[in-house]
Amino acid sequence: MKIYTRRGDDGTTSLRLGGRVRKDDLAIELVGAVDEAQAFLGLARSAAERGSWIDEVLQRLERDLWVLMAEVTTASAERGTLEPGATAVSEEMIEWLETEIDEVQATLTLSPNFAVPGETRAAAQLDVARTVVRRAERIAVGCDLADSFVAKYLNRLSDLVWTLARSQEEIHPVQRRDRS
Repeated sequence: MKIYTRRGDDGTTSLRLGGRVRKDDLAIELVGAVDEAQAFLGLARSAAERGSWIDEVLQRLERDLWVLMAEVTTASAERGTLEPGATAVSEEMIEWLETEIDEVQATLTLSPNFAVPGETRAAAQLDVARTVVRRAERIAVGCDLADSFVAKYLNRLSDLVWTLARSQEEIHPVQRRDRS
């Protein structure tokens, strides 16, 4: 199987279950932002110890984003075929995000100040992923996703990724030298 098909050379791309749209379609822009967020989550995961809690959480998020992308790339006429949790974002997926946020946040001592990215490499990578998720959320608001949990999922996802970034700062605190 060849990686290139040449079908997209005209500026269009395929939708799930058939149909084509222009590559600048808002849904395709959303999928592009989600794909980018997924790649940054993968970058953060690459630095995690295999089998660690953050490795498992990030891997679950990466897989859940495939579900979200499947929903977004399904043509309106085919939306009745979507299966919650498999090809569409479900309420349970959002509840899982909220549970993870609560569990991680319970272990943190959060500063009342804004977080400055870059305390650790892992936290910085997660902060980049979070900003891309936030962009995806802004795009999702403009998409025709009636009766969808996509925007809500992305909103909670950005909260979780922010919380994970802060957790990585506390696990690996930066050693500061006295500058007095």
